[in-house]
Amino acid sequence: MRIYLKLSKNARAIPFNYQELLTATMHKWLGRDNAIHGTSANYSFSWLQNTKASKEGIFLKEGAYFFISSIDEEFIKRLVRSIMDDPIVFNGLQVFDIQIKRTPEFKSTENFLMASPVLLKEKHGDKIRQVTLLDDDFEEVLTNNFKRKLEKIGIGSEGLVISLNPETNFRQTKLVTYKGIKNKTSFAPVRIKGNPEQIAHAWEVGLGNSTGIGFGALK
Repeated sequence: MRIYLKLSKNARAIPFNYQELLTATMHKWLGRDNAIHGTSANYSFSWLQNTKASKEGIFLKEGAYFFISSIDEEFIKRLVRSIMDDPIVFNGLQVFDIQIKRTPEFKSTENFLMASPVLLKEKHGDKIRQVTLLDDDFEEVLTNNFKRKLEKIGIGSEGLVISLNPETNFRQTKLVTYKGIKNKTSFAPVRIKGNPEQIAHAWEVGLGNSTGIGFGALK
């Protein structure tokens, strides 16, 4: 399930690196005692959509929004109630409309755009490597990372393949600083092949690491 949160225009500029502010808003709505708080396996959320950049920072265009997705319908319902009680986001932004969308019926092959960049990590002994689309094994690591997510909740991972969409040349890496840590991330359309349940789970929880702090959400 997914909720789309339509936003009022901002009176003052939003900093370019606003991900921490957006995550703090999510945590406010989740509540400190929520059992799902900070669990990347169960939800994902996008960056702000329909924005424009200026020298001062970011401003929202007409129809700006962001979305939150989860495998847990009750979690979404609790979030909706919390947002209605406190629609303030940050920097003068407010939620003025909430639209709920149930998880679509997907086919065996689907193309997705990224609504926030993918952070992908691979552990080798005591070292952690950040993998981007510039690495030859990006698609393999991304696929295996998501297979582990599926297996963790009891969904079979057989036949799943995630690749860069060969029908577009758009490829972009982005260095994202979060709480002082520099993260190498990737923006690119992806193609997911698998069964509908596997693909639905990707749409709900996102790809890669740290989806609980705003990485890896899929449009």
